Formats: sequence, C-alpha cells, structure tokens
Amino acid sequence: MKRVVIGSENPIKIRVTEEVFNVAFPDEEFEFISFKAESRVSSQPMGSKETRLGSKNRAQACRNAYPEADYFVGHEGGLEEDGGEMWATAWMCVLDNAGKYGFGKASSFLLPDRIRLLVKQGKELAHAGDAVFNENNIGQKGGVVSILTKDNVTRKSFYKDAMIFALIPFINPELYRGD
Repeated sequence: MKRVVIGSENPIKIRVTEEVFNVAFPDEEFEFISFKAESRVSSQPMGSKETRLGSKNRAQACRNAYPEADYFVGHEGGLEEDGGEMWATAWMCVLDNAGKYGFGKASSFLLPDRIRLLVKQGKELAHAGDAVFNENNIGQKGGVVSILTKDNVTRKSFYKDAMIFALIPFINPELYRGD
C-alpha cells in the first residue's frame, strides 16, 4: 500500500486527491494522510509564480513531516491580475519519494468586480466570497466557482484536472525521467 500525504485539512482538497490517485492508478492501493502544511507564501497568493511556489512548498513540507511516504501533494489557490481584471486559478504539486515533481494548473475564471475590490482591500478570496454571497466558510464548500457557475463547476471539479495534470509524470514515468 502506498502512502500519500496531502498538505491540507480541507475536505475538498482531500477528496479530489483521493479520487484522482485512485483513478490514475487503479491497480494500486493508497493510504491518505492529511497534514496542515504551510505554503510559506502570502495567505492570498498573487500571480502564477507565487501560487505554484505555494503548492511546491506544501508538498515539500509533507515530505519533511512524513519522509517514509510515497507521494506528497500540495494544492494552492491563487489569483492573477491582467488588465485590471482578476482571475482565480490553482496549482497542484505532486512530489514522490525519489524527488520527482509533477505540476498541474487549473483553468481560470474571471472574478466579479465586488470580489476583486475586496481582495484589493486585503481579503482572501474565500472571505471576499463569504462577504459577497452571504456565505460562511465558502472555501471548505464548493468555493466561489460553485456559486458563480450555479454548481456546474465546483471547487472539487475545478481542482480535478489540475491534479491529474500534476500526476502525468508519474502516470508516464518513461517520458519524464528528468534526463
């Protein structure tokens, strides 16, 4: 049985990781461990570089805490600004016990001006979403994306493709040897 350490206690991030690993490796059995890993980036990462680094830092923190495990996973949601607009996205990082990395980036969606303005005032996306949509702890539920898409895309489904993309080097090891 292989051990996967997930650098989050968020139930959505845990579920998406479990589902994707089980689909990507149907002949393997996994034990999943959640661990509150620090991102060592701002609480609301801005830009692709910072968001990607946050996911990598979380995966590395998992490896430091559980060095005997097989895989270490970091998720990091972030925002990107472009021409006065603000877009939400996320990066996933998978690290294995041999030191190989895989990264995946989620698609992105445009945030409404009301949320963008609250973020510019210093609120994290989840807190801005709570305020605009009169929710409580939206980040542990379907996320802002779920409300904006009328549940056609949930936070879980938003993260799913990125998680699969992060596993590509492990699904196809012969193509990603690091040479």
